[in-house]
Amino acid sequence: MHNQFEAQAANQANYVPLTPMSHLNRAAVVHASRPAIAYGKMRLDWDGFAQRVRKIAGGLQARGIGKGDTVSVLCPNIPHLYELHYAVPMIGAVLNTINTRLEPETVAYIFDHADAKLVIADSAYVGLAQAAFEINGRSCPLVTIVDAEGPDAGLQVDDAYDTLLDHDAFDGTGLPDDEWQALALNYTSGTSGRPKGVVYHHRGAALMATGTVNAWQVPHFISYLSVVPMFHCNGWCHPWMLPLVGAKMVFTRDPVPARIFEAIQYEGVTHFGAAPIILQMLAESPDAPAEAYEPRIRVMTAGAPPPPAILEKTGAMGLDVMQVYGLTETYGHITQCLWQEDWETLPASEQAELQAHQGIAFPMVEDVAVLDRETGQPVPRDGETQGEVAIRANTVMKGYYKDEGASAEAFKDGWFWSGDAAVVHDNGYMQIRDRLKDVIISGGENISSVEVEAVLYRHPDIQAAAVVAKPDDKWGEVPCAFVELREGTSPSDDDIIKFCRERLAGFKTPKSVVFGELPKTATGKIKKFELRQQART
Repeated sequence: MHNQFEAQAANQANYVPLTPMSHLNRAAVVHASRPAIAYGKMRLDWDGFAQRVRKIAGGLQARGIGKGDTVSVLCPNIPHLYELHYAVPMIGAVLNTINTRLEPETVAYIFDHADAKLVIADSAYVGLAQAAFEINGRSCPLVTIVDAEGPDAGLQVDDAYDTLLDHDAFDGTGLPDDEWQALALNYTSGTSGRPKGVVYHHRGAALMATGTVNAWQVPHFISYLSVVPMFHCNGWCHPWMLPLVGAKMVFTRDPVPARIFEAIQYEGVTHFGAAPIILQMLAESPDAPAEAYEPRIRVMTAGAPPPPAILEKTGAMGLDVMQVYGLTETYGHITQCLWQEDWETLPASEQAELQAHQGIAFPMVEDVAVLDRETGQPVPRDGETQGEVAIRANTVMKGYYKDEGASAEAFKDGWFWSGDAAVVHDNGYMQIRDRLKDVIISGGENISSVEVEAVLYRHPDIQAAAVVAKPDDKWGEVPCAFVELREGTSPSDDDIIKFCRERLAGFKTPKSVVFGELPKTATGKIKKFELRQQART
C-alpha cells in the first residue's frame, strides 16, 4: 500500500537548509540598530555590518570566487575576519582560517593542500604568506588587510581588502543549495605529523550556534569579547552564534591581559571564551582588578583540561568559568560542565575540581559516550575505568579533506573516535584523563598525566607542567615531570617530588623532574611528543 506520509515531499515552504547565513539575515532586520562591532574607533550596528558583509561578498564574486573555492586567511581577531566568516560562505565558497603562529613550511602545505584560490592576509602576515608561496614555487592572488588599529595603519598596498567594497553588493540570501555543503576548512594542530584538513558543513555550523545559546544560557544583547582565535574551530563557532542574540563583538587585536581588562571595563564585557593559558595569564597579571567583577563575567574555557588551581583563582576574580570539551573535528565544544546547585555549599577547592570535569553532552549533540574500544560497551560510572570518548552528532565534520583512509578510521563503527581517554563519574559527568597515547602504564596501573599535572600546577613555584612516560626497568614506565618555573624560584627536584607524594598515590608520583622551558605548538599546546622522546634518552 502506498504510504501517504511518504508522499508528502519537502518543498521551499517547509524545508530550508540550515546555515548561519540565516542568522545574519535575521539580525540585519531584527537587531538592525543594535551594536555589532566595537573595535577602537570602529563602531558598526547590525545593519551596517550586514551591508559590509554583502559588499565584501560581491567583491569576492567579482574576483571569480564562487561555490567550492577555498579562500585562505591569515589574520588576527579583528572585524575583517568576522566579516569573512559570512562573506565567504555566503557565495558558496569555503573559508580556511590559518593559524598565524605557524611557520612558513606548514602554511605552504596548507595553501597547497587546501587548493587556495585566494589568500587574504593582514599586513602583519603578508611576509608569512609570501614565504609560503616561495616554498611552494607558486602563488595565488593576495589581498592585504591594512588594519587602522594595527601596527601598519595607513600603509599603502597594491591590492587592499577595502577595494572589495567597491563592487556591487551580493543580493542573494546566501543560503546553500544543500546544508551539507562545505562552508569552512580547518586544519588540526599537527602535533604528530602533517595537519589534517577538517571540513565543516552549513548544517553543523548552524546547529553549533543554536546549541551554544541554549547550553551556555546566553541572553540577548550580550557584550562578547573576542579572545578565542578565529583560526581555532572558527572561534569555537561563536561568530556564527552572536547574531542570534543581537550581541556586540568587542575586539582587542592582541589578547594580552592589559587590553582584555581594559575592554571589560570600557565595553561592559559580559561573556568571552579563552583557553586555560589565557585564564592563567589573567589570574596572574599585575593589571588584574583589585576586586572581583560584579556582575560576574561568563567565561567558556577549552583546549586542555584546566588545572583546578587556575579555576579557583579565576573564580575569585569574578569569572564564572564553564569547562567545555571538543575537537577541531566536532566544530569545537560538544560537552559542558553544567553547574549543579548542590555544588554551591562545597569549598572553593572542591568546586574547582568539579568544574574541571568535561561533563555532559551539549543539546545539539546526539551522544557522547566513553566506550571500551574492544567491546564497544560504555564504561561503568565509577570514575576509574577508562575508555575512549566517542561522539555522534550533527556537529561532527564531513570528513578529512583528501584523506578517505583517515576519515574511515575516524568514523569506524558509526562513531567519531576522539583518541581521548576518559572516565565517567557516578553523576554521569565525563572527565578526560589523557590522550590515549599519553596514558602512563606503570606496573600494570594506568596513570593519568592530567591528574599528576593538576597537582604540579598547585605548587607555588611552577608556571607550567607536563608529565610523560619514562622507560623503567622495573615498572615498564614511570611518570616523568617536565616543569617550567616562575621567575626567581629554584625548588629542587626532591622538593617537587615530595610535594606530589603528599598529594598522590606513590605509583602516580613523578620519579624524576626536568626543569626548563616547555616546547609548545603554534597554538600554545605543550608538545608532549617531544618530551616523550626526551624522556626516552
